[in-house]
Amino acid sequence: MAQIIFYLKKLHAFAGAKLYITLTGMIVISFLEGIGIYLLIPMLGLIGVFDVSHADVPFLSGLISRLDQIPERYNVPIVLAAYLVLIIGQALLQRNQAIMNIKMQQGFIRYLRLETYQSLLQANWKFYLSKRKSDFNHILTSELARVAQGTHLFLRLATSLVFTVVQLSFAFWISVKLTLVVMISGALLALFSRRFIKHAKTLGDRTTALSQQYFAGVTEQFNGIKDIKSNRLEHSHMAWFRSLCSRMEHNIVQLTKLQSTTQFFYSSTAAVLIVLFVFLSLNVFVVRPEQLMLIIIIFARLWPRFTGIQNSLEQITTTIPAFNSLLAMQRECEEAREQELLSDGSKEAAIRVVKGIECRSVYFRYNPDQAVYALKGINLRIPANGMTAIVGKSGAGKSTLIDMLMGMILPEKGEVIVDGELLTREKILALRHSISYVSQDPFLFNMSIRENMMMVEPDASEEQLWEALTQSASDAFVRALPQGLDTTIGDRGIRLSGGERQRIVLARAILRKPSILVLDEATSALDTENEAVVQKTLERLKGSMTVIVIAHRLSTIRNADQVIVMEQGEIIQSGGYQQLLRETRGTFSKLLAYQGLVNEG
Repeated sequence: MAQIIFYLKKLHAFAGAKLYITLTGMIVISFLEGIGIYLLIPMLGLIGVFDVSHADVPFLSGLISRLDQIPERYNVPIVLAAYLVLIIGQALLQRNQAIMNIKMQQGFIRYLRLETYQSLLQANWKFYLSKRKSDFNHILTSELARVAQGTHLFLRLATSLVFTVVQLSFAFWISVKLTLVVMISGALLALFSRRFIKHAKTLGDRTTALSQQYFAGVTEQFNGIKDIKSNRLEHSHMAWFRSLCSRMEHNIVQLTKLQSTTQFFYSSTAAVLIVLFVFLSLNVFVVRPEQLMLIIIIFARLWPRFTGIQNSLEQITTTIPAFNSLLAMQRECEEAREQELLSDGSKEAAIRVVKGIECRSVYFRYNPDQAVYALKGINLRIPANGMTAIVGKSGAGKSTLIDMLMGMILPEKGEVIVDGELLTREKILALRHSISYVSQDPFLFNMSIRENMMMVEPDASEEQLWEALTQSASDAFVRALPQGLDTTIGDRGIRLSGGERQRIVLARAILRKPSILVLDEATSALDTENEAVVQKTLERLKGSMTVIVIAHRLSTIRNADQVIVMEQGEIIQSGGYQQLLRETRGTFSKLLAYQGLVNEG
């Protein structure tokens, strides 16, 4: 329960006075309901069900004596009017309280969503490397929804508890002995019901695990839907999905069985206790009929609250794993925090690289507990406004080095120097503001080309947009689209070809006019003609920005000023394209030979 208490403190901090107003409203509503129950006896007495002239019930006796002082013809209208006013007033208060509760609850969930999303955005790159995308979807949808449910259940539980306390006070006022019998019975039931709550916790843990599997599996399968369709894997994936859905169904059925068993248990016990009350009242405690009627009415209304409290406790217990998951994710984000989001949306001033970037004896490993380094003893200098290419076999450490140069990760040992100054945690955001990155797997949003491009430069003019498209060899095919720049391109740009998507992303990067342009195999999907156009574009950009290219197709880097060759996290060769080409025994020459490019050098 510690996790729930933690979030209740957050709720208190968020709601402030509204929480106390809500609790006060609960007390008033419960009190009015108690008064309404009291007024039932005079009404029943006025129509002849009871002789209330000698009633010995607290408060009720005084009320009856005052009614006796009023002419008899006014008694019924006064009692009925008072009862009507109380019930309507109570209903009005309940309506207002329900609206206030839902506003407070939804506001708190919005607060948690924003807090969680901001925590995720502020986490560093290493944090994302250790997680699955589906984990974030799971937290922001399923688990947050369960936390919302848990918050709602807590408010409902608080309502039930306040109502129970007020009604028990009325019951004590009427008959201490009978009320003690009920309270002792309730305490025994609560002890007996602990096993139900433990079972609910187990089902809650299982719900979280199954939900996480569901999100992870569905996300991964739709990301790989092309492989599934092309390799005819529909049957095996359908079998997996069917099995998971069956387990989820079984879990929900088990939870419903638990809750219905609890309700049956409490309903049966309620019937037994009411019979016991009547017997004890008439034969042991000799309670007057009007007192017995009030006790029965109070506990007939109160006992469902006991059942409700038990059900709320069970359901809250099933949401505890969701509170745990959310809290664990927020703590991990806090530990991995690298930045504070500025409330006005402004950005730190970008670093304009005018000298270059250096790595001095840089070492890095993703897991400090492992001996294997992703980067080992990296020493290099990337001059400003030139083109540097990084090549090597898969797993050589190229992407890790790029991440280091972009400030996505910081070295475990060694230094990264930008324009003669040490790159620190305080400066990495300013460095990133000066970088445009184009990945091997280009990402576009399900919106128009114009909107995709203006995400990086909201104030870009029409002329600037077309200039960037021209530089990336995208202008011709964009003009040929039905709506041109305003053509919607589908989820991840699926309505465009792979080469078209890559060129649009390159245009977006160029539009930003960065100080550093990083291309992570960004021309891999281009045909020979468009690749040559992009090469000319990069050649023109060399004097105005620093271009860093990861390349597998070595034909794209003929005009590079510097080529860095990596293997197993180390730099094994560096120099100009022609210089490395002449080193016939070097790794670069072998890579060129594999691609049949030696004679073209």
